[in-house]
Amino acid sequence: MNARAAALSRPAGRAAQAATAPQDKPVAEWQLRLYVAGQTAKSAAALDNLKKVCETHLAGRYSIEVVDLLVNPRLAAGDQILAVPTLVRKFPEPIRKIIGDLSNQDRVLVGLDVQPLR
Repeated sequence: MNARAAALSRPAGRAAQAATAPQDKPVAEWQLRLYVAGQTAKSAAALDNLKKVCETHLAGRYSIEVVDLLVNPRLAAGDQILAVPTLVRKFPEPIRKIIGDLSNQDRVLVGLDVQPLR
């Protein structure tokens, strides 16, 4: 049952109560996709560096999808991937891309448009 159907099937008292209850503050969701080509040292370094940045600055608000282009080469066309490793920020929009092993944390933060925690 979807949320709309669930709301419609609730008794009137519960629906009115839910409408006046304070809503939880929505958490920003960061959807990241890392394109790699196999299990190379550079690919592993990019993933490790990305995880460090995310845990430091986006803890609990991100998801990482790793796409191995040796397994699924057709997926490169969708995001116009020309080099690997490449990080693509899918959401929040606009889409942003960073090429390389993501070892320069300041460059990654600027590329993702993330405000660093200081």
